[in-house]
Amino acid sequence: MTHIDAGAELDPVHPVPVPVPVANGGLSTAEVAERVARGAVNDVPVRSSRSLGEIVRANVFTRFNAIIGVLWLIMLFVAPFQDSLFGYVIIANTGIGIIQEWRAKKTLDSLAVIGEAKPTVRRDGEALEVSTSEIVLDDLIEIGPGDKAVVDGVCVEADGLEIDESLLTGEADPVVKQPGDPIMSGSFVVAGGGAFQATKVGREAYAAQLAEEASRFTLVHSELRTGISTILKYVTWMMIPAAIGLVITQLVVKSHDLKESIARTVGGIVPMVPEGLVLLTSVAFAIGVIRLGRKQCLVQELPAIEGLARIDTVCLDKTGTLTEGGMDVTELRALNGSDETYVRKVLGALGESDPRPNASLQAIIDAYPDAEDWRCTESLPFSSARKYSGASFSEGNGEASTWLLGAPDVLLGADDPALAETERLNEQGLRVLLLARVTGDLDDPEVARGASAAALVVLEQRLRPDAADTLRYFAEQDVRAKVISGDNAVSVGAVAGKLGLEGTTVDARTLPSDKDGMADALDEGTVFGRVTPQQKRDMVGALQSHGHTVAMTGDGVNDVLALKDADIGVSMGSGSEATRAVAQIVLLNNSFATLPDVVAEGRRVIGNITRVATLFLVKTVYSVLLAVLVVCWQVEYPFLPRHLTLLSTLTIGVPAFFLALAPNKERAKPHFVRRVMRYSIPGGLVAGVATFVTYLIARHYYTGEGSLDAETSVATLTLFLISMWVLAIIARPYTWWRVVLVASMGAGFLLVLAVPWLQDFFALKLVGLTMPWIAVGISVVAAAALEVTWKWVDRRFPA
Repeated sequence: MTHIDAGAELDPVHPVPVPVPVANGGLSTAEVAERVARGAVNDVPVRSSRSLGEIVRANVFTRFNAIIGVLWLIMLFVAPFQDSLFGYVIIANTGIGIIQEWRAKKTLDSLAVIGEAKPTVRRDGEALEVSTSEIVLDDLIEIGPGDKAVVDGVCVEADGLEIDESLLTGEADPVVKQPGDPIMSGSFVVAGGGAFQATKVGREAYAAQLAEEASRFTLVHSELRTGISTILKYVTWMMIPAAIGLVITQLVVKSHDLKESIARTVGGIVPMVPEGLVLLTSVAFAIGVIRLGRKQCLVQELPAIEGLARIDTVCLDKTGTLTEGGMDVTELRALNGSDETYVRKVLGALGESDPRPNASLQAIIDAYPDAEDWRCTESLPFSSARKYSGASFSEGNGEASTWLLGAPDVLLGADDPALAETERLNEQGLRVLLLARVTGDLDDPEVARGASAAALVVLEQRLRPDAADTLRYFAEQDVRAKVISGDNAVSVGAVAGKLGLEGTTVDARTLPSDKDGMADALDEGTVFGRVTPQQKRDMVGALQSHGHTVAMTGDGVNDVLALKDADIGVSMGSGSEATRAVAQIVLLNNSFATLPDVVAEGRRVIGNITRVATLFLVKTVYSVLLAVLVVCWQVEYPFLPRHLTLLSTLTIGVPAFFLALAPNKERAKPHFVRRVMRYSIPGGLVAGVATFVTYLIARHYYTGEGSLDAETSVATLTLFLISMWVLAIIARPYTWWRVVLVASMGAGFLLVLAVPWLQDFFALKLVGLTMPWIAVGISVVAAAALEVTWKWVDRRFPA
């Protein structure tokens, strides 16, 4: 057996033919064992998620954890235990983040194993399925329509083999492969079949080199994550000068007890850090992965949860999405006096000629047995671009014939009477194939010219029982559905009509070729038939050019290019390996009805994180403002760390956790940073000013020993009441559990004020009646100002 040098270079753009290895039954068991022993195995790790070590590092070693950690260590030495509570809260939050992401990792990894493709290799003369990581150098790998080349190799067998290399080279047209031609990992078969011998495996393979650093469990290219990073960057810039000024004021200008000065300085710095925001976002995403995993939905790229929530247009492939994969032959109509018995033999022979039949041909195989005395001399596999397949036979009586099976409106002239009958059948939602006899050679691009119609094969497609409800859901959510199919437009329109999808039906062959014209046609139409694979890709691009966020569903090899270009690609678990490889979301249960769950999960995450981010950033804004005011007035900082730990827990930490995981069906809106800051800045300014005014009034009202504690207590009361009103606004619209949540937080603060040992623990004791009621009055005014300000912001800066 001749082997190809594993070190030989394969240029992905200009492939150079290499010597053809001897085609045989593949490697023997001993040869496989020898290659495994020397490490010639396709051992590229499938990084479906971060490792445990990476998860721990990502959650522990953050910029803000470092700041909080240093401050916590200082407080452990200079202040009572209760002033260092914020450090324990950070430890608990980080632990929760690690646990949730670890759970998400296990879910993701288990689903990735379920959805992993199993290439077919020949060993010891038998074909068997192995995992991608078990392929060894020189393995003979069989490929057919929809299969992806998982390693580099050289073609040794080709039966009309056409391979799409566009994902690697950008070349849109499929490349016909002959024995001796190189095959690159990452390319996929669009037509025909064959086998190739592995010449580069593991990290040496071309696609592996491209993907070496890629990790599926990633939060990049997410507006939500990018927006939060931007906010944190600005927060850092604000923190540094405010913290420096606070340190100087408390330690130098105010000549008080050193330990208390340090405690109040730390109390001013800690609340500037929105430490829980990143954690809560990670937890929300992780729980989303776990929830969807339970529904057999594999999220290959985490931002896909967010992305699908932002879509306003979903492009659906009919076959495998609206209809089930299988079909049934319901009728055979002989044309032009053809003998039906003879036609059945032709169909049986055509079925036998294709080793990897598609759904239509499989239905024909099931209906018509093979004509054993017919011998296939040449075959032409089905291609989505051609819309037909074919074969040449030596019949039992020695005669030769060539036949095509495909779309009637492609094979026949526009005036052929058979098309009228085809149109009537298509209007009933039936799929119709034409069997035609031709005289030319199958390798002639014009082989269909002059085709003689022999019979119509009528196929019934099985509608997915959940498709109608799913389309209704998208309509209710203001997401437009566009059915894009390679089938006859009338037939596709009839299927869509049965599912309740209304709109214009368009034959894609009449669509404008320019992007703007196509986009206008797509805005007006709903169902598009006779769409080529390249057109599917162009249609996705045209929709995106008009500002639409597009999701594309599909399961066939003809959907790969469109899936790749769409904002979110969704593949069925039973789809081809190529579609599963490029899709961000794989529905392992093949249920189109799972999509609403994915959309709902994304909307829950985005809507709720936008909601709770306002809570965190209001605290950051008023903390920075209070620090600035303290520096300007050269007074003691009004709070100890324990006060702000209590306020943060009751008005932000606990309620934010519940609000972040609550149902939320509102469609995601863009400009996350602007949407959050337009509420956070005015909210923080109102809270900071009102609290400082109360504090200044209290400084004039209270005198003598213990006055600072009394001033701190009324300032804390003011800030708590205003923060509670912010929470009450954020929690709208109210449901029973939201009302209970807000009320419980208020009851928690009252409990602290009512229980003596809690008063001592948190250093909170309201002195007299006048000042506490002044604090309440200022809080009421501030709450009214919040309502007026936020309503003005809504009108002045609409989302």
